[in-house]
Amino acid sequence: MAEYEIFQVEARSGNVIASLPFTGLSYGEALNAAGSCTVGIPLDAADPETLAPGRSGIVVVRDGEPDWGGLLWTAQADLAAGALTLNSAGWHSYYAGRVLEDGYKTRGSDQAFMLRRWLDTCNEDGGIDTDTSAITSAGKQRVRNWTKYEFKVVADAIAELADESGGFHFRYETYWRNKKRTRVGNRFYRFALNEFALPFTLTHRGNCDVTQVSYDAAAMVTHAYAVGADAGNGKKLVGTATNSIEMPKKQVVTTFSDVKKTSTLTDKARAIAEAGRSPVAIPALNLYPGVFRPADFIVGTAGFVKVDAGYVRVNGEYVLTERKTDVDENGTEVTALSLANREVFISGD
Repeated sequence: MAEYEIFQVEARSGNVIASLPFTGLSYGEALNAAGSCTVGIPLDAADPETLAPGRSGIVVVRDGEPDWGGLLWTAQADLAAGALTLNSAGWHSYYAGRVLEDGYKTRGSDQAFMLRRWLDTCNEDGGIDTDTSAITSAGKQRVRNWTKYEFKVVADAIAELADESGGFHFRYETYWRNKKRTRVGNRFYRFALNEFALPFTLTHRGNCDVTQVSYDAAAMVTHAYAVGADAGNGKKLVGTATNSIEMPKKQVVTTFSDVKKTSTLTDKARAIAEAGRSPVAIPALNLYPGVFRPADFIVGTAGFVKVDAGYVRVNGEYVLTERKTDVDENGTEVTALSLANREVFISGD
């Protein structure tokens, strides 16, 4: 059985403040998003002088290694039950509260350069010290132009850059910054949409239980339109892209009101069209206990999923979009995965 520990850390420095006993734990990662963590602890187990929403971080450690980390945003105390519930979101949630207060303008910069610049700028001014050393050159030039009066939210800027044609996936890693395990760090990883490792094969009733498979054509599109800022003559900039697929004509219009470059809008329209070439198949499954570690499954990686159950005939490559692990006070863990067919994520430039 795995050994879990919950550490309270200081959000800015990553310094470990305390180890917290827990009565229940649920945590997980989501593709290109913050992920979340909920921890139940005894009401008298924490010091209100040091544990506080907005100032504290929570780190989940499994068998000695950090498996999740993020910031504590809310806490609910149940005095009758003598329990305190801590609700955290992953490190990316911090950047939803940071803006490019000086604006940002480039006529053409590499994706990686922009990411490092935005994150480093935040962390030079009272941030959470995100390590950007793993953000390697992407070879993808992009144009951006935000004035300081637009107060562009950094998390939104990153998400929009990721979602364009030729974009990327991203995630954060929590790690020990010293051997004494007294300080943790967080590191940003960027990887191209077509950089798929194939680390796993999941077979229904072999090493997992596929609980459901959803099929969704909502994102399918024959004509995609990305509408941008006002061009100054009463008209708006528009980027377009089309798909040649066998279905009735279906148009999708998405607005990006702060985009002032047609080429950027075209990239966004292409990404929408590329993701809309086929219905999305979304398997949800529970891993068999003791077969895998939760850390074996990193959001954004791909593997094979096999199901043969009546209407459901799945035998292909799927991308992991979400991982959630529940742990009770006895240490029993259940890990659930959500995936989507790989074709949705294939994107060219």
